[in-house]
Amino acid sequence: MLAIFLETLNITAPVFAMLFLGVLLKRIEWINDNFIHTASSLVFNVTMPALLFLGILHADLHAALQPALLIYFALATLVSFAVAWGWAIFRCPREDRGIYTQGAFRGNNGVIGLALAASMYGDYGISLGAILAALVILFYNTLSTIVLAVYSPVIKSDPWSICKSVFSNPLIISVIAAAPFAYFKISLPGWLETSGHYLAQTTLPLALICIGGTLSLAALRKSGNMALSSSLVKMIGLPVIATLGAWLWGFRGAELGILFLYFTTIFNYVVSNWFKVKHCVKRCYLIHLNRFNI
Repeated sequence: MLAIFLETLNITAPVFAMLFLGVLLKRIEWINDNFIHTASSLVFNVTMPALLFLGILHADLHAALQPALLIYFALATLVSFAVAWGWAIFRCPREDRGIYTQGAFRGNNGVIGLALAASMYGDYGISLGAILAALVILFYNTLSTIVLAVYSPVIKSDPWSICKSVFSNPLIISVIAAAPFAYFKISLPGWLETSGHYLAQTTLPLALICIGGTLSLAALRKSGNMALSSSLVKMIGLPVIATLGAWLWGFRGAELGILFLYFTTIFNYVVSNWFKVKHCVKRCYLIHLNRFNI
């Protein structure tokens, strides 16, 4: 039991150390909201696409490309999205339904999920995690774009506008661009790949510092039942059902573990910021979701 606890601590402690560093830096005013906004844009537009591109580029497609796992995750994601949206319609005012739905069904798998998969399962975790992350990014960002656009006063929600938003998303562009390189085993020039690794390595610490910088006890006290409800759906309800479904489907070992990680990782700050959703509500969801992850 102690060995399992120490192994878990070694995997998760670095992630939460960076998260709390963001809290500390914001508290002592070494970073501010302008820094968080700029750094989040950098993560979303540059460093996270580099991380995903290189992850897919180096993925062992023969070992990691598992159609049954991808199909199950796609179905579980669609069902989770439908349940979360339906529950939001039932519980939330119209202007809060988009952020409630995103907070309840999606996670930060491009950063947290992939990092934890790599820490727990090594090279196989990176390969399988990167392939699954490609599907995750496509589904999560497409569905989030739809639900946020429907309820956003500044984003058009007609089909053409939604398609443009989805396929202009840097994360989706990086996934699509990396696919032929991985399939045909095309290598990048050494200097370019090294530069890409430099960018990719900044993704996790920078994103976690930004998430930590958004946390506020004052916002937590104002969050109310709606933010808590979204957090409970994301961190307990849907993951328990989806992971149990994966076990019944027949997944075991690393596959089941990575699915569990991807079902439970925290809400993605960067995407909601990109769509300019309500700042206070967004912070409330982040606080609750990070508290449950801890």
